[in-house]
Amino acid sequence: MNWLHLVSYFWGGAFLANAIPHLVSGQRGEPFQSPFAKPPGEGLSSSTVNVLWGSFNVVVAYLLICRVGEFALLDTHDVVALGLGALLLSLFLARRFGRFHGGNTPSGS
Repeated sequence: MNWLHLVSYFWGGAFLANAIPHLVSGQRGEPFQSPFAKPPGEGLSSSTVNVLWGSFNVVVAYLLICRVGEFALLDTHDVVALGLGALLLSLFLARRFGRFHGGNTPSGS
């Protein structure tokens, strides 16, 4: 097992996780933060920009997961590396964007 492959799978998981909110927001026709907004990562980008950015993230995830080494769903190390990348980026983004959408301090119903 090559440790560089695991690093690639980790980042592939991160890019895959990042694709989800952009694709979902874009497909719903809703604006969402993106690196292309003003200010970057804080302002809102159009739904079209988010679909394009989400699609780019899927392509990068594919390249990092499927074209580096031989990713195997039955190999625990491969899956853990991908899952950790997805989980850690998701937690970071939850905190980062929670301040814009009230997710860091939810109110009781």
